[in-house]
Amino acid sequence: MDFNTPAANRRRTCWKALTKNEKKLSMFLAGTITLIVILICLLFVQKSNASYSEDSNLDNNVQECGQKHQRVCLSASCIKASAQILSQMDFAVSPCDDFYRFVCGNYMKTTTIPDDKTSVNTFTVIVDELEEQLKLALGDTDNEEISSIQKVKRYYQSCINKQEIEERGINEVRDIITELGGWPVVEGRNWNEDKFNWLQSVFLNRKLGLDTGFFIDFSVGFDFKNSSRRLIQLDQPNFGLSREFLLSKNTDLTEAYYNYMVDIAIIFGATPEIAAEELSLSLKFEKELANYSLAQEDRRDTFKLYNLLTIAELNREFPSIDWLHYIKKLLPSNVQVTEDETVILGVPKYIRKLEKLIRRTPKRVLANYAIWRVVKSLIPYLSDIISQRELKYLKAISGQAERPPRWKECVEDVSSSLPILVGSLYVRKYVHRDTKTKVLEMVTFLKQEFINILKTIDWMDDESRNAALEKALTITEHIAYPDELLDDKKLEELFSGLEIYEDQFLKSSLNIALFMTDFYYSRLHQPVNKTDWIDHGNPAQVNAFYHPIENSIVFPAGILQGQLFGKDRPRYLNFGAIGSIIGHEITHGFDDTGRQFNKDGNLANWWAQDTQKSFLEKARCIINQYGNYTVKEINEKLNGKNTQGENIADNGGVKEAYFAYKTYVKAHGDEPFLPGLEFTPEQLFWVSAASNWCSVQRPEKLRLMVTTDTHSPGEFRVLGPFSNLEYFSKDFNCPLGSKMNPKDKCTVW
Repeated sequence: MDFNTPAANRRRTCWKALTKNEKKLSMFLAGTITLIVILICLLFVQKSNASYSEDSNLDNNVQECGQKHQRVCLSASCIKASAQILSQMDFAVSPCDDFYRFVCGNYMKTTTIPDDKTSVNTFTVIVDELEEQLKLALGDTDNEEISSIQKVKRYYQSCINKQEIEERGINEVRDIITELGGWPVVEGRNWNEDKFNWLQSVFLNRKLGLDTGFFIDFSVGFDFKNSSRRLIQLDQPNFGLSREFLLSKNTDLTEAYYNYMVDIAIIFGATPEIAAEELSLSLKFEKELANYSLAQEDRRDTFKLYNLLTIAELNREFPSIDWLHYIKKLLPSNVQVTEDETVILGVPKYIRKLEKLIRRTPKRVLANYAIWRVVKSLIPYLSDIISQRELKYLKAISGQAERPPRWKECVEDVSSSLPILVGSLYVRKYVHRDTKTKVLEMVTFLKQEFINILKTIDWMDDESRNAALEKALTITEHIAYPDELLDDKKLEELFSGLEIYEDQFLKSSLNIALFMTDFYYSRLHQPVNKTDWIDHGNPAQVNAFYHPIENSIVFPAGILQGQLFGKDRPRYLNFGAIGSIIGHEITHGFDDTGRQFNKDGNLANWWAQDTQKSFLEKARCIINQYGNYTVKEINEKLNGKNTQGENIADNGGVKEAYFAYKTYVKAHGDEPFLPGLEFTPEQLFWVSAASNWCSVQRPEKLRLMVTTDTHSPGEFRVLGPFSNLEYFSKDFNCPLGSKMNPKDKCTVW
């Protein structure tokens, strides 16, 4: 389809002259004619005894239909894809003016967000399908299954057993609070501050399977500069409300957070006056903690977070804490450390400020904060009165108006708590084995195109280029699922010590947390295997990753379906959809954060000074471009610095996918058109890539995303990359100077 020929321009002029009702009639007639064309093609193929099954060969479903000498794909998957594309598009919008609304405009107009959701997009649709599958898998009782699979099903049953949860109410959490020394805001004058010590509260949390990271985040992870070993990592905590909101001048969400904690305390027995007074001090304390922490955009520089000290040095630098005792209490008893143990300290300034803040803060305030964070973390396991108050808070934060069905909440909880077992169930029941092969073929094409880009860009010196090429060549891929998930013996060995109770949801949850924490902390001194199946054993998720420490890309089985991937449809759809995401993850290895790691996954500056300067200049162009985008629905600009890594990956990913598709065509020949659409395969590539990001979101969700997320909203994941690529403009004949073909473009890779 030629969008800038004189004829096309006349069509647009005529279109603008139509009345609103005439436009609606024209769109209706166009849709009707398209449907008739598809039906005629279907009848033609039926007479030819063509098969329409998803598993049929694509070549068997290609017929001469519509335009003369135009090969049209009439398989079921092609017809479905064509209908999907047509249903989303808005032909009243010029593709050269706003390609996002051209592809997604009708989707935005006709998609309704359910009350239990904050957004709907390509990914949430796949998530819904995945959760339906997991619901069936988890609810299917089979006494012949191995014990570890029975455990995960038992945990699911404990979650959907609402009657048992309602009967227990908040009493279980009351008992936990009592064991932790009591909640001052609830106990009033009966609370004994002599028995409270903030460090002791952390140790008690660890013993019970609760989160220990409310004051200091503690974990065991890779040594950034020597990824062949693991080290203890100490860092600033995550907060009950995002740091950005806690410190924002807009107090609406902070007020919602404060009211939430006050109301929960009242439900637990506090008087309204005392709760309001004491928890305002708790909030003030949390704000001070947030103020001492490092902002998200500043944490993109991993070198800032790499501060090596021994435990002995920690004791000298921060003497108010006995660090050897602290670390020993958090590690499992079978892991021994001495004062010579090396630790990574993420934000030294935070620990120094924390010491001073704790010294001047009354114990009552510290305890109120600590217990509040415990209670907040346990709210998903409590009765309906608590859940409804949480919902009120969620509505203020994200716009969510209703809770999802209980089974959905349980599928999400079980999947996040026991991803390996849920993943094993999912793979056994639903994953096609040949999915791996087809996606790996695409990965090969994408990696080669990124290598070609590295070879041809003119701003890298030879030494940096060679190091980049080595890194690109050594990227490993984890596609669909590890085979070990089908190995009963390995699963039984891994989960042999885990106890799950069918009628005790909270207790089972704490058991899982304790079990998994012990497992991961126990690996501190064990040999590192970066391809360990356990670390890549979560296929039941709709997501994809790049791991800089592993120099690997991960594509779980859950994302390899729906509108993103189909094994029996034209490759331009797959290369546009999942292909641009594959390219996105590859490019992450060379974004502002990924570029700080070498081919072995070690933090190192392998860039020549001039080449690094060139990269930073190109990244600055991306930062400024996206920082000037305004989200009209909330009248806020994007944070170009915080989103730069994802934006760089988006720009590189779709470019690599386009090159990869063109290379595929050279090797395998031209592909058929889709029925009822006057788009070339190249144009359909761009349509498919843009369709990834069709979305509708509540204003509250958009505000949350713009403030805290490292990803740009879907609209800008199309407008930004596509307007930077001359290949897009060429395929749609967009004139230079049009919105989708600006004179000044940003390019990193």
